[in-house]
Amino acid sequence: MTMGPLLHLHPNDNVFVAKTALALGQEIPELGVRTRAQVPAGHKIAARRIAEGEQVKKYDTVIGVATRDLEPGDYVHSHNLKIVDYYRDPAFGADVRPVQYVPEDRRATFKGFVRADGRVGTRNFIGILSSVNCSATAIRHIAAHFTPERLAAYPHVDGVVAFAQTSGCGMSSPSEHFDVLRRTLAGYARHPNLAGALIVGLGCERNQVDALVQSQGLQPGQLLRTFVMQDMGGTRATIAAGIAAIEEMLPIANQARRQTVSASHLKIGLECGGSDGFSGITANPALGAAMDILVRHGGTAILSETPEIHGVEFMLTRRAVSPEVGQKLLDRLAWWEKYAAGQNAQFNGVVGHGNQAGGLANIFEKSLGSAMKGGTTPLQAVYEYAEPITQNGFVFMDSPGYDPVAATGQIASGANMICFTTGRGSMFGSKPAPTVKLATNTPMYLRLQEDMDINCGLIVDGECTVPEMGERIFAQILRHASGEPTKSELLGLGDNEFVPWHLGIVS
Repeated sequence: MTMGPLLHLHPNDNVFVAKTALALGQEIPELGVRTRAQVPAGHKIAARRIAEGEQVKKYDTVIGVATRDLEPGDYVHSHNLKIVDYYRDPAFGADVRPVQYVPEDRRATFKGFVRADGRVGTRNFIGILSSVNCSATAIRHIAAHFTPERLAAYPHVDGVVAFAQTSGCGMSSPSEHFDVLRRTLAGYARHPNLAGALIVGLGCERNQVDALVQSQGLQPGQLLRTFVMQDMGGTRATIAAGIAAIEEMLPIANQARRQTVSASHLKIGLECGGSDGFSGITANPALGAAMDILVRHGGTAILSETPEIHGVEFMLTRRAVSPEVGQKLLDRLAWWEKYAAGQNAQFNGVVGHGNQAGGLANIFEKSLGSAMKGGTTPLQAVYEYAEPITQNGFVFMDSPGYDPVAATGQIASGANMICFTTGRGSMFGSKPAPTVKLATNTPMYLRLQEDMDINCGLIVDGECTVPEMGERIFAQILRHASGEPTKSELLGLGDNEFVPWHLGIVS
């Protein structure tokens, strides 16, 4: 509900959200008071008297307790709001509702690249992967050879991209970190947005190329090649051989043509970063509405960033299709509690500077908006980081909240597109899966139009509803999946955003 310059998100809330910046002493007729501080747009003010120790509610959900008595019109933020953990009933499956699937012959379509195994890509790249940081420079030199001029003869190839990484040795093996790295590399090597891949190792690293290929069930061949620099004769010889190998792949990759396929082949990774007080009002619920449409058309929506559902996990466990699925999500949160113990980490309540400046006081408040990206359909499955996603519908993949790491895992799991909401203006892009960026507020969208694809701020401006924006987002996803470049693609982003999750020690 809108009240002049304020938003009241639920009748049970005892705070309002400022639509625009409020000046000190500005009259709030709806409350019969004046503001008692300057309040930036997207931030909160007390809607009534709140006693010290009383729960503060937003979206009818507890986001903390007041650390002092608050009067109507008081500015409510991290200076007078304390996060307090409390029991949340997981109520497995309580909110599961049947999905009204669109009949197959009436489903939305896009134009994608159909691979030999039936999976569908939204782009047609050739990728080069390093098994270890020691071969990262070599693969970058190989990719750099393929300039736009040299690729002009292959108009159906989107580019040659190097996925350099900083690990692969100096690590515990076997270990969880080791397994995650191998899953991530293999997920990219077999990704449907890659027509071919080259994996380059050094030779003495722990993450041996042959063992990587064998352990992950990769099948070397004409479009999946492997080199070891110490066997090839060194840096220059490896670069020359890599260029020759890619030159052999290019004519084959260029034979691919887009075909009309069902939207059921879309797997969308859901991200949010640089959030603000409008994220949970505009872009995140609108993206959730778009994902509900995608699921009804047979597609897959992948929510991640586990620390950013902390405090609102019940919103997902209540939608779990089985107690086992719900418990798996709780088990991942329990793992994170141990992993982050004693650290000044987001999971423990502290959100980043941009989130704070945007109006989010703590992780519970950020999580409220983050979870909305997943829409309202049943939670079908929970996956570990970079684990191949085989279940259609709404799913969850465990990951950190750090955007490049989370998106890398989603792409490795099979996401062929990323939808990224932002209230502060994240400058993010990804390859081989393109990123669509959704702005939460109009001022930021207008300031950063070269980087933002969709302005969800129109919702708070009163120009459209959340369901209407969801329809717009879904239609634009289909266009980008069919080849229309996103803003981040036009800017050339994505070459440095491959960031596998580092879990273990470096020794």
